[in-house]
This record gives sequence, C-alpha cells and structure tokens, in this order.
Amino acid sequence: MTLSRICVFCGSNKGLRASYSDAAMSLIKTLAERNIGLVYGGGNVGLMGVLADAALEAGVEVTGVIPRFLVEKEVVHKNLTDLRIVTTMHERKALMAELSGAFIALPGGFGTFDEFCEILTWAQLGLHAKPCGILNTKGYYDFFLKMLDHAEDEEFLKTEHRNLVISATDAGDLVDRLQAYQAPKSGGKWISLEEV
Repeated sequence: MTLSRICVFCGSNKGLRASYSDAAMSLIKTLAERNIGLVYGGGNVGLMGVLADAALEAGVEVTGVIPRFLVEKEVVHKNLTDLRIVTTMHERKALMAELSGAFIALPGGFGTFDEFCEILTWAQLGLHAKPCGILNTKGYYDFFLKMLDHAEDEEFLKTEHRNLVISATDAGDLVDRLQAYQAPKSGGKWISLEEV
C-alpha cells in the first residue's frame, strides 16, 4: 500500500518523559524518508507542537485540522503547509479521516483515545479499510492493548477486530506494517466490503 498521508493523534501535553517527544521526532524522520505527509490536530502545544515543528523542519507536508474554538484560544499552529479550520470536533475527526490513508496514535489523553477508538470503530463497521497503528513508546499503551486482549477473551471483540490494531515500538517498523496492511475480507462487524 502506498501512503501519501498519515494522520497522527497525540497529546496536547508533552507528557512526563522526554522519550515521548523523541518518538514523535522519530516518526517524523520516518515520514520524511518515505515522502509521507502528516495530518494532525493543528495545535502548537504539547506533542502536537513537537510533531508539527519536527515535520516542518524535515520538509514534511503538514496539514492541520482544528475547530474554530481552539483557534480562538490561540493554540493553533500558524506555520503549517495547510490549515483547515472546522466548526466542531466531529467535523475535525471526519476531515482528518478523509485526508489520511492510515492512522497512528502516539501517547496522549482523552482526546487521543477518543480519536483513535472512533477511527477503529469506523474500521470495525466497514466504513473504511485503512490501517490503524499505535506507536507504543516506553510501554505507554501496554494497558490499553491488554484491555483489548481482555475484550477479545470475553467475546466483546472478534479476533479479526482485535487485529485491526497494529502496534510497534519502533516508528519505521510501524510504518512498514501500515504499508503492508491488508484489510480483513469481512470488512465490518455486520457487513462485508463487497456490500458497501
């Protein structure tokens, strides 16, 4: 699979460890080497700001998508390649999904979890067939991945849906796996891709 843009969900805080920022910069280095553009939440703070600044410095095309109320709070990054201002958080997620060929979660909080889980749900329902990955820096997502395993064990997730989440600790390995991704044949929880 050829990817022209990857959407990255990540925190508006930098987190406790410098390794989180290091992981964001490592991911950008990988995107730059492969000529893959970045789509992200448009902010200039936290890991989002680290990610965007590193991408711009590396010559990566950066598309930010941000709702107007966050622009007005002055957290918008003003030097992006392309800035899209939308009305709501729902519009933000839909546009980020539309612009992207794959999705990666870096460390973050509620917003990151929400964005990643919603895009996973859309994949489960067959609304898209794009790969979804986690860059599991310093075990940040270990408990989340264990929760998914538990949901599978308890038969709230089918194995094919648990396998929608691609996880790696190395940025290059993760992007390799996203590029090699083949969507499940069934395509969704209740429908097949052939029926869509």
